Amino acid sequence: MTRQRRPDDDAAEHSGADRGPRSWPMVFCSGAAIGLLGGMIGLGGAEFRLPVLISLFGFVALQAVILNKAMSLIVVLTALPARLVAVPLGDAAPHWPIVVNLLCGSLLGAWLGASWATRLRSATLYRLLAVLLLVIAAALAWNHLGEVGTVSLPPVARAAAGLGAGVAIGIVAALMGVAGGELLIPTIVLLYGADVKLAGSLSLAVSLPTMLVAFARYSRDRSFQVLRANTSFVAVMALGSVVGTVLGGLLLDVVPGAVLIPVLIALLLLSAVKVWRHD
Repeated sequence: MTRQRRPDDDAAEHSGADRGPRSWPMVFCSGAAIGLLGGMIGLGGAEFRLPVLISLFGFVALQAVILNKAMSLIVVLTALPARLVAVPLGDAAPHWPIVVNLLCGSLLGAWLGASWATRLRSATLYRLLAVLLLVIAAALAWNHLGEVGTVSLPPVARAAAGLGAGVAIGIVAALMGVAGGELLIPTIVLLYGADVKLAGSLSLAVSLPTMLVAFARYSRDRSFQVLRANTSFVAVMALGSVVGTVLGGLLLDVVPGAVLIPVLIALLLLSAVKVWRHD
């Protein structure tokens, strides 16, 4: 069913073309810096890319989410070969029930999240994105500064918890245009007792189909036109993100987590404030 046109749709369709800097070196370097930050903690950096798309490049909320989703897909696809080298498919395959359990929830959550995002007014979506940035900051702190143990649950309860967690993660990933690794990895460790390296590979197996479902849902909304109008922008920034992610991976253990993680959390908190105040 076609949704009713929002009052801010006209602005949404045309904004982003004339707002914010558009020099290709700046776009590439922004993507590279974001990828570098993400790569140094083993992520793609989409959480940091979203506020940059809004605050620096002037895209409205839904446009930024759609562009972020497209670039997250590119970064995740390029990360797959390296992940398969780190954790061969034969090592991850026996854990397919974990992936299926989470996917049963995350695919539904992705469709719901994308559907809600296309119906929200921009002002409401800005507030929601700001809150979700705070959620990601909390997950980052818990995952990297605290200890993620494993809860002991009966099989049925674990399956139910995985289903619920999948729905929640799918919604968040769709609303923010991210892969959701920062939420998926601790969930896999917490619920299923997998080690962090294996959890990283399993999270990719969950996040890729989840992103595709959200992307398919967004493609049905007229705001998806921003992707067609900014193909070169997406290509340049995604290339920068991939390069930065590779460099960040090489520097994974160079900067101590005790120094890096608080800086990244502070960036997320600052971004949340800026997005909340955005008009």
